[in-house]
Amino acid sequence: MGREIPVVIVAGPTASGKSSLALSLAETFGGEIINADSMQVYREFNILTARPSPEDEARVPHHLYGGVSVDTPCSAGAWLDLAVPVVEDIHGRGHLPIICGGTGLYLKVLQEGIAPVPDVSAEVISEATVLYDRVGGEAFREHLAGLDPDGASKLEPGDRQRLIRAFAVVSSTGRSLSAWQAEQSVESPLNARFFTIHLIPPRDRLYHRIEQRFDTMIKQGALEEVRAIQSLNLDPRLPALKALGVPDFQRYLADEVSLEEAVDKAKQGTRNFAKRQLTWFRNQSRADLVIEEFGGDEAFSMAKSAIGEFLLA
Repeated sequence: MGREIPVVIVAGPTASGKSSLALSLAETFGGEIINADSMQVYREFNILTARPSPEDEARVPHHLYGGVSVDTPCSAGAWLDLAVPVVEDIHGRGHLPIICGGTGLYLKVLQEGIAPVPDVSAEVISEATVLYDRVGGEAFREHLAGLDPDGASKLEPGDRQRLIRAFAVVSSTGRSLSAWQAEQSVESPLNARFFTIHLIPPRDRLYHRIEQRFDTMIKQGALEEVRAIQSLNLDPRLPALKALGVPDFQRYLADEVSLEEAVDKAKQGTRNFAKRQLTWFRNQSRADLVIEEFGGDEAFSMAKSAIGEFLLA
């Protein structure tokens, strides 16, 4: 299979400075950056997902940013199919692949492989969706419990997307989603060795940065971005339309809440999301280097030294 591809992963919660650190590392080590954020893949979202600026993208090559339309769901499997050949191409040209993002599942499937869950027909998914919308989350979870008690016990009634997914899989295949996932490969689809960095800044300072960033997004045109999405008349169940801030700003544009209320709700939702990300990275993912700070000069100094040793190994 040849020598293993060295791959650097820069991960952490939203607003932790991942992009800045990845950019500095890419410039130092001749790297190219690959997006591993489930919302930054969407073409129509730039401001709201805090994608790298055109100026940053001009400094080093960036991949898988804004390449998918919002009307096309991008699953972990779909992202993996895109990411693997990009990693191999970057390495083949003598550059260092640097994965940057906070979507833990993307990083997990890259390093560990993905469960061989069979495709479920659109008709089955549609039927499950109709049932959920008709009976509500509590009753739908009871329906799921009749087919997959273990799966139902692990999901909240409001976790609409996962409940529907679990119901569709078990009703279509006769096996629970967890049973399929138990067969997951424990090998990466890449012949690679990984060096993973986790940025874990103090929670209070992270929350403050999140609030500042939302205020900046409004000034940069986040509302206009949401308004443009609304004009496409998309299915509101699309994953892209669940992006942080989008539902809240849609309510503002529909005159259901004030702008202040929408911004406050978006900030709260993002703080909650960041908390879940912190929990994931602490409990569900292994890091070679944990930096309890933002991705600034101190983080760069620590990461530069560690990656230098990794590349020499």
